[in-house]
Amino acid sequence: MVRPLVWIGARSPGALTLPPADPTPSQLYAPRGVYLDDQTLIVADSGNHRVLIWHRIPDRDGQPADVVLGQPDFYSEGPQAAGRGSRHGMHLPTGVMVIDGRLCVADSWNHRILVWNRVPETSNAPPDRVIGQADLDECEPNRGGGVTGCGFYWPYGIGWVAGRFYVADTGNRRVLGWNSVPEDRQPPDLVLGQNDECSHAENRGEAPSSCSFRWPHAIAGNGATLYVADAGNHRVLGWTPIPARDTPACLALGQRDFQSAWEMPHTPPGPSALRFPYAVACASGRLIVADTANNRVLMWRTLPRAGAFLPADMVIGQPDFAGNGENRWQAVERDTLCWPYGISCHNNRLAIADSGNNRVIIWDISV
Repeated sequence: MVRPLVWIGARSPGALTLPPADPTPSQLYAPRGVYLDDQTLIVADSGNHRVLIWHRIPDRDGQPADVVLGQPDFYSEGPQAAGRGSRHGMHLPTGVMVIDGRLCVADSWNHRILVWNRVPETSNAPPDRVIGQADLDECEPNRGGGVTGCGFYWPYGIGWVAGRFYVADTGNRRVLGWNSVPEDRQPPDLVLGQNDECSHAENRGEAPSSCSFRWPHAIAGNGATLYVADAGNHRVLGWTPIPARDTPACLALGQRDFQSAWEMPHTPPGPSALRFPYAVACASGRLIVADTANNRVLMWRTLPRAGAFLPADMVIGQPDFAGNGENRWQAVERDTLCWPYGISCHNNRLAIADSGNNRVIIWDISV
């Protein structure tokens, strides 16, 4: 049975009241990104404009973090633009990931990816380098100029799939890919969703299709398939095999075909529909999607490869596939969800950044 194990964040006072969000080593405000492996939990505490690190997977509710990045201490908050008081401050960090021992953070509203050569063990440690800006003093969209392959506009998500590094360059409506973690100004090896490195129109300036995005937000996959959460089109697109160039997707979850982008806010969603899916994860032969605006997480027990509107096998956060209410329209409980933005799956543990409840829940999904 799927069950919640550990609650990170302040406990709810009850009823429909949300937990407090004042920054502390254990309280969170609207976390949007999370990373989990055998030893480490990392949370993009987006509303507090910081990243928290646990160097041991928490085994008790409310366990405080060991390290804070992006703020001078655990009790400070607020956006910090690059070069304006803190070269390594953050402004709405979202995606977080450890790749071959390196910590990568999508500092989305500073339009850059921050890289630490190892996961920091001390708070407020500066990053070793930056991708998407000339240096740590810069923070303008697209480096302050036109769209190229070396700049970003709201890079919300990062991914590492089959030895390739991906960025969901959300504001430019595209996904960029490199054959390794790139150096700054290294041109991408792949541009998905646009005709070239200089284009940035929503859905390529046309109706949705099998090769366009509205808000690409997260990337996951394995050695065979690449998945992209295209939140603005209310779908997840998939490519099998993993594309080496811009090609049409062969899978569309959440929509009946590749040309549809329907949002269904007032009807039971069922096992196939999605509404603003902001995160996707792939682990142990399963696909997991944060169906954010339906206040639930969906799981496919086998990886879907092709087709459209394929039904999920399991739902987390709702009593059944028909439910979509925030906290099931009841009090905040251990197994309810309110706008889950980020997910990370490792073996049989699933970490959910339950943004609307100002918390992260680690679940046992060994079913």
